[in-house]
Amino acid sequence: MGKLGALLTAVGKKVLSVPDEHVTATVDVTAWSDQKMAAILAHRSESARERSLPGILARLSDPERQSITTTEFYTRLDAAPGPVGLRQLTV
Repeated sequence: MGKLGALLTAVGKKVLSVPDEHVTATVDVTAWSDQKMAAILAHRSESARERSLPGILARLSDPERQSITTTEFYTRLDAAPGPVGLRQLTV
């Protein structure tokens, strides 16, 4: 959870995540970061709240926000095996 985990803990939120070794795909979403943040911040009532994730992100500088939101991590939960060693979907 890195930086995001520290921000959530600072406002009294529990951090729920999986160990890094459970992550099966990492996606760089930098190309869509403007749209992603616009969608998050469109929820004005959430963005105004101090402890909500949109509110926490709204108060960060652009560089801080991008360092947190431009990479997404996923864990494959189905029973079908994935390609061995695949950890990144984009180049």
